[in-house]
Amino acid sequence: MKDLKIWMNGKLVSQAEAVLPVNSAAVFYATNVFEGLRAYWNEADDEMYAFRLAEHFVRFRESMRMMRFTIPYSDVDLYQAVREALSGNEAREDVHMHLVAYVLGTGLDATSPAGLYINPRRRPRVAEDSGIRCCVSSWQRTSDNAIPIRLKSGSNYQNGRLATLQAKADGYDQPILLDQRGHVAEGTGASFFMVRKGKLVTSPITSDILESITRTTLIEEICPNVLGMDVVEREIDRTELYVADEAFFCGSGYEITPIVSIDKFQLGDGGVGSMTQRIRTAYMSIVRGVDKRYPEWRTATYKGVRV
Repeated sequence: MKDLKIWMNGKLVSQAEAVLPVNSAAVFYATNVFEGLRAYWNEADDEMYAFRLAEHFVRFRESMRMMRFTIPYSDVDLYQAVREALSGNEAREDVHMHLVAYVLGTGLDATSPAGLYINPRRRPRVAEDSGIRCCVSSWQRTSDNAIPIRLKSGSNYQNGRLATLQAKADGYDQPILLDQRGHVAEGTGASFFMVRKGKLVTSPITSDILESITRTTLIEEICPNVLGMDVVEREIDRTELYVADEAFFCGSGYEITPIVSIDKFQLGDGGVGSMTQRIRTAYMSIVRGVDKRYPEWRTATYKGVRV
């Protein structure tokens, strides 16, 4: 299976050609911001649908604003770049992409010149049917006044990297991080939801978590309006994790990933919970365009591109 090409500053190039200077701020200080995008192949429509691009572009620019740099591309340019990255690779399968803006200048305070690339890749789904085993990490989630998680930058993920390395060394699949007050924050790259006493619960934005687009999609639309489930946003104590009936991570990359145990406490019967399964089924049907509701969320990336 051949590697997918990378869209870099207006051109499709091989992965070997997509290089950055070693002394650039992007490489040395991780001066970048990024978005994780998903595109879904719909065989019946003969179309690749990118999910919630407009919302991702808004967050992308908010991250750049906090990092104090800009790119010479409009949102229309970004739409076209995503289309070219997908259609140019003739992808007919689900694709996960990183949309990355970076600074090529040198020094800690460099803000220009800036560049852009889109790295499409195949990403196997994680434990769809069996779920994953998690632990509560001893590494705390960084706070908004230190390294704000609202800012989606590669440098922020070192906090999650340390937690992930620890979790895997201890025999778990993924960690759950607590905030500075000892309440549940999120996973390393995904929002956390649990079911307790029949209610769907997630941590509030003020718990040092990413303003997740997938999380918002579930809270504002899919759970209440498609499934008739209300979501409670509140602080979650660590010990509540051990008596939860179900839990899952959600995010563009994780989609809906069931959690079956936390710190070796089995959740429910140890399998994928019924509410988690309903949410996952509804979400995947909508993002792929099998469920035709919310057409404004899906951008057809091949339409108008084919010759």
